[in-house]
Amino acid sequence: MKFYTKNKRPPVITVVSMIDILAILLIFFIVTTTFKKVQPQVVINLPQSTEATDAPAEVEPLVLSIDADGVIYLEGAPVTTGDLGARLGAIRSATPERPFAMQADEAVGFGLVIEVIDILKANGIENIPAFTERPQ
Repeated sequence: MKFYTKNKRPPVITVVSMIDILAILLIFFIVTTTFKKVQPQVVINLPQSTEATDAPAEVEPLVLSIDADGVIYLEGAPVTTGDLGARLGAIRSATPERPFAMQADEAVGFGLVIEVIDILKANGIENIPAFTERPQ
């Protein structure tokens, strides 16, 4: 006895519909993603200030950080006070127009901050803005 079997076609996947769905998902993820700037992995408790003003920068500033233990970081790399002047001179000669900013932990001694500011002024950096937080 011979049964009738229908010839089955292989399944067809519509690629155009899949591309549409993937494009919509891609647009959704791009729009909802927050883009963060890379910051050094230094934990700093910034001092609070009620009179500080927000100052948007046109160019990403050169950031010097001092953590609670008194370790100085220049662009995320640790540096000693003896090497700070030479490193600043090299960076400033490569990009003289790049702005500068300093962030220091509130637990850092005032003497270390003044020592760093003296090194900065000796290397021609006069205007030194500092990062602060607004009180909650």
